[in-house]
Amino acid sequence: MTRGAPAYLRNCWYMAGWSTELCEALLRRRILGEPILLFRTTDGVPAALTDRCPHRFAPLSAGTREGDLVRCPYHGLAFDAAGQCVHNPFSTTLPKGATVRHWTIHERDGIAWIWMGDADKADPALIPDFSTLFRDGADPVRGLMPMRAPYEFATDNLMDLSHIEFVHRGSFAGAGVIFAGEHEVRREGDRLHSNWWMPNVPAPGHTYGIYERGLPTDHWLDMRWDAPASMLLEIGATPAGQPRENGVIIHQAHIITPETAETAHYFWASTRSTGVASEQGDTMLYAMMTQAFEQEDKPIIEAAYANLDGCAFWDAKPAFLGIDAGGTRARRLIEELIGREARAA
Repeated sequence: MTRGAPAYLRNCWYMAGWSTELCEALLRRRILGEPILLFRTTDGVPAALTDRCPHRFAPLSAGTREGDLVRCPYHGLAFDAAGQCVHNPFSTTLPKGATVRHWTIHERDGIAWIWMGDADKADPALIPDFSTLFRDGADPVRGLMPMRAPYEFATDNLMDLSHIEFVHRGSFAGAGVIFAGEHEVRREGDRLHSNWWMPNVPAPGHTYGIYERGLPTDHWLDMRWDAPASMLLEIGATPAGQPRENGVIIHQAHIITPETAETAHYFWASTRSTGVASEQGDTMLYAMMTQAFEQEDKPIIEAAYANLDGCAFWDAKPAFLGIDAGGTRARRLIEELIGREARAA
């Protein structure tokens, strides 16, 4: 069976971008198929509008800023940050229906979150916590990778880290230690955890320069998932038998926002093993992360999706290995949440 129209969870927070991306310049980003215009007003408040003039549908992002107004590049209608047309260069009368949808946006933990559902249900308390990215008092190393695959395929990849041993041989493959690991998936309300525990294994790569290579360590990979695809990964290792809090720990954000039914925005960020920011160290970390994501994850994820040749995921009857339970349960939970939302409408 071929794929149908996408069903998105609406009443939830999606990552629209890093806070640093929002400035006076006009930024266009498609989210859930919607063209969104993102910018920051002169007093620093983030704004999000549908990027489509209601007159002849030109993208407002191709227009100009005039203070806190955005002027359409086609016929010059000007809109404020709330989406109201406030100036018509051809008349003192404002055209009827000349409004642009204003989207609720909220900033937290260096992230601009957008609410794509009912505005009156937009509760900032529902935003996933990524404050640990700033635990060292410095901004994390971060980036954005476009993907030619639906967001669920990135979730499959991240909720099943066993792929590390095969996909990431050129970066941080774990020398086979994950094969001896213990894996568990558990649900807490509408949140999932997909965790790996690898006791008494040689010190993993993120500890090099801190621990001696070959030092026996207890190593873990703990992934937290919040719908629709906001994931926080804790990568840790401590000398074998020692408490976790004594170990070398880094945190990574992996947040996937649907662009369209077949493409996605993959936002990522990472703290540092040493906890100290440096230009040289951050350059090396950024290079390693972009290699892992852009040269290793991205090609296999996109190839796997393309190889379905238009067939829907479940209709292709995927085989299951057990270790892939995290991605499977995330897909099922998304379906459950979309169904729950539809029944409440």
